Amino acid sequence: MKLVTYLYEGMEAAGVLSPDGTRVYPARALGYVCESMNEWIDLLAKEGLSGLRTAVEAGGEGEIPLEQVTLLAPIPEPKQDMICLGINYMAHAEESARYKNEAFGGERPYAVYFSKRVGEAVRPNGTIDGHFDLVERLDYEAELAVVIGKDAKGVSEERAADYILGYTIINDVSARVLQTRHKQWYFGKSLDGFTPMGPWIVTADEFSFPPKLTIQSRVNGELRQDSNTELLIFGVPHIIRELSQGMTLKAGTIIATGTPAGVGMGFTPPRFLKSGDTVECGIEGIGTLRNTVG
Repeated sequence: MKLVTYLYEGMEAAGVLSPDGTRVYPARALGYVCESMNEWIDLLAKEGLSGLRTAVEAGGEGEIPLEQVTLLAPIPEPKQDMICLGINYMAHAEESARYKNEAFGGERPYAVYFSKRVGEAVRPNGTIDGHFDLVERLDYEAELAVVIGKDAKGVSEERAADYILGYTIINDVSARVLQTRHKQWYFGKSLDGFTPMGPWIVTADEFSFPPKLTIQSRVNGELRQDSNTELLIFGVPHIIRELSQGMTLKAGTIIATGTPAGVGMGFTPPRFLKSGDTVECGIEGIGTLRNTVG
């Protein structure tokens, strides 16, 4: 199932795409009294997905043709900062070290975690604010994002799949100069408009676990990143186990799992984004997240 947040007749609502992808069933029409995706996730955490799947298969009342709605980011305003992994593909670790003129020993014994502020996630086909009055080197990063479906604490790798609602696509837009200047990544990755997300959340039961999916990005139609989530250094089971040992991952938590090689800073010379560029981030089984730099 594909869970969406959409705008229809001036009102924002949560819903699910029909199986043929041509219509949206509002969550309320399926029996869920909620005003947002955050509220819906909390309801699904208690009730599970089986009831929703039955309702969708039966067909909902009040369905809306997809072309009549504007898709928003599936979670437009996350309840807390996004948890991100840095340099979680070996080839990206190599290109990152090369860009920073650092030695790379080929080992990553521990995961690198950081947080990303998301005031409002950018919708599919929305505009990335380049902040070019502040930003000199604007970069893109296609990432598989995990959406936690129920509170997770002390979860083993064997049980990790039970706590995942689904997956979506994140473009972890990054201001490279700010990222390095301040000796940490928070500011350079958290400017307003730096988190395109979508086009929807695909529920975890649509995938094998852990997911092994082709992940790509294109800039103005040119293939830049081309890898597979199978190559994550620290995979989804590890991430959920490790984080949940010391913190509760609340329902609705978004974890961006890292980006593969092929980002702008990885080229010689680097190829950063400019105003008017179109960035497409695609993941097998989820879809394509397309945005234009403003």
